[in-house]
Amino acid sequence: MRLKTKEFNDVVVIEVKGNMMGGPDSQKFRDLLHKIIDEGKNKVVVDLKSVKFINSAGLGTLISGLTTMRNAGGDLKIANPTEKIESLLMITRLIKVFESYSSVDEAVESFNKRSKKR
Repeated sequence: MRLKTKEFNDVVVIEVKGNMMGGPDSQKFRDLLHKIIDEGKNKVVVDLKSVKFINSAGLGTLISGLTTMRNAGGDLKIANPTEKIESLLMITRLIKVFESYSSVDEAVESFNKRSKKR
């Protein structure tokens, strides 16, 4: 699994490429989230467009990331889930836990809409 970050205003987009299968990759993902928090940011979008496979440990990594960001006063949203990942989120009912968007732009914009409402 490879991770690449981009920033759009105060939202950090993490592009994930390859397979999300837990193990050392989970630690790499957690370390990146803590680095983002240490930089004073707490809004993250995880772009899953290039994820070929995700197993239960990979789902656990996303859940852990969501918890980490919410504990830091922010949020973690999903963008571009493939059909397989979307189906997996529905089967596991995690679709009710994660905010999921069909594009990175929509996910980033959802943070802006929430900020304007407050």
